[in-house]
Amino acid sequence: MVTGVASAASTWEAQRSLDELGRPLRDITFCVVDLETTGGSAEGGSMITEIGAVKVRAGEVLGEFQTLVNPHTPIPAFIAVLTGITNSMVADAPSIDSALPAFLEFAAGSVLVAHNAQFDVGFLRHFALAQGRAWPTFEVLDTARLARRVVTRDDAPNCKLSSLARVFNSSTTPNHRALADARATVDVLHGLMERLGGVGVHTLEELQTFSSRVTPEQRRKRHLAERLPHAPGVYLFRDDQERVLYVGTSRDLRTRVRSYFTASETRSRMGEMVGIASRVDGVVCATPLEAEVRELRLIAQHKPRYNRRSRFPEKVHFLKLTREIWPRLSLVRRVIDDDADYLGPFASRKTAEKCLAALHEAFPVRQCSDHLSRQPSRTPCVLAEMGRCLSPCDGSTDLTSYAAVVRSLRDSLVHDPDDVVEVLQRRMLRLADEERFEEAQVHRDRLSAFLRAAARTQRLSALTSCPEIVGARREDDGRWAVHVVRHGRLAAAGVIPAGTDAHTYVEGLRKSAETVASAPGPVPAATAEESEKVLRWLESPGVRLVSVEGVWCCPVRGATRHLALHDAVNHSRLSLVPFDERRGLPVVHRP
Repeated sequence: MVTGVASAASTWEAQRSLDELGRPLRDITFCVVDLETTGGSAEGGSMITEIGAVKVRAGEVLGEFQTLVNPHTPIPAFIAVLTGITNSMVADAPSIDSALPAFLEFAAGSVLVAHNAQFDVGFLRHFALAQGRAWPTFEVLDTARLARRVVTRDDAPNCKLSSLARVFNSSTTPNHRALADARATVDVLHGLMERLGGVGVHTLEELQTFSSRVTPEQRRKRHLAERLPHAPGVYLFRDDQERVLYVGTSRDLRTRVRSYFTASETRSRMGEMVGIASRVDGVVCATPLEAEVRELRLIAQHKPRYNRRSRFPEKVHFLKLTREIWPRLSLVRRVIDDDADYLGPFASRKTAEKCLAALHEAFPVRQCSDHLSRQPSRTPCVLAEMGRCLSPCDGSTDLTSYAAVVRSLRDSLVHDPDDVVEVLQRRMLRLADEERFEEAQVHRDRLSAFLRAAARTQRLSALTSCPEIVGARREDDGRWAVHVVRHGRLAAAGVIPAGTDAHTYVEGLRKSAETVASAPGPVPAATAEESEKVLRWLESPGVRLVSVEGVWCCPVRGATRHLALHDAVNHSRLSLVPFDERRGLPVVHRP
């Protein structure tokens, strides 16, 4: 009997028309889910604090699920500020042991949908396995991934949930609460489906594979990759007027460039770029790090229209602690040799201003830009009347007292940020206790901007102060890659040939390396992004330091030790809040 049914079903499947293939979207039950957590990694010990879900089919809401979850661990103040969920709110809530089974029962038989699904579904799977439960065979749809294929840059600056909610006129504003964010994601899902319906996407299978489509224009240009070698390097797409359209890097130039003409390339902007391109040039590099550095330099040189990042490395800002009788903090565009202390670089003025505000919260140095004499006699400003400035302008403080505050400020910039952390965390906790979460969030963002800037400056300054560092690492093919770094700039790269004396090769590489002169500031000889790529390679597993000229070290009590919590908070915000640092310089933080 079972065999007969299977046979009949198989025959029926074979007889279905092309129009009937696939499951119509109108017949699919979607369960849109969102989580709030205490951090960014379940494996790292973060816990779920809230689950919200909406079940929909054919545009109709079938049901909603919402519960707070007791994490049985204190909720960090930063998370409380972000979500508005406090320890007292979850004290009587069910634990994940009972909340998860209830959610799985609610979601049974549906297609799971989430914005950045890897995060939400990853947490749910983690706790299901921790409870010894077999994870149900859910199909999963990620609205963030789908939006990147559908929403253009003209529609929205990014594909964060908050941006997409505005694009699709969501009736619910995302607010870092699970049910509200799930409702907003429902509206985003329906908006994406409506757009895709206009291009013939009507089934779940078509929706899942839409991002794998490739245009005929892309297919016809596969020959552009044929003359490129299978080697690491940089590739440059050019138009028929020799203008550089796009610069990229790969460990295998030919394989990577060929992917632009196949279904594995899904970015709509790249499809447009390939349609314009008439030639692809390759620059072979000795090592992947050299390729990454050359890519940055070529992007800065040509400023290709289809590269979003790294096109304008000169557009950075620094905070400067001036050297004058009554020092102050100043926002500047470049570093000069004036023996002042600098913090940065910042990718945007907005981020620099957040950092400046954090420092002014902690240290009441003057904020006016006037030049003050040794014994000024002026009328105090509003900040002085509010007690936020020591007011040297009217003689309210003397040089000794003011200098002591400046020394503490400089120490926070260069060595130990604890004074700033203590002041701003105290204010955040007070505001959170008073449920003034938006004001607390402002202070949190300021503190985060300061800590990231201080950590970046300390790490870069340590590297760029060294006249030369030579490092080597055995690569996957068994050969040794060698890099010569001078004042944070990659001066030479090479791979030791088989049978060659290593010491002789390294010495020859050093002699042929680019001459790099020292200069003031944390990034004197290269862009911050280049120095950070070099730094990440030097800190990667397996690297051996062949020689170090100078002292390469960071302060023990530096800003990096505070960043683990801030990184977790930032990770939890990625799906909702567009933030200015998105276009900033990537940093790897190590405890």
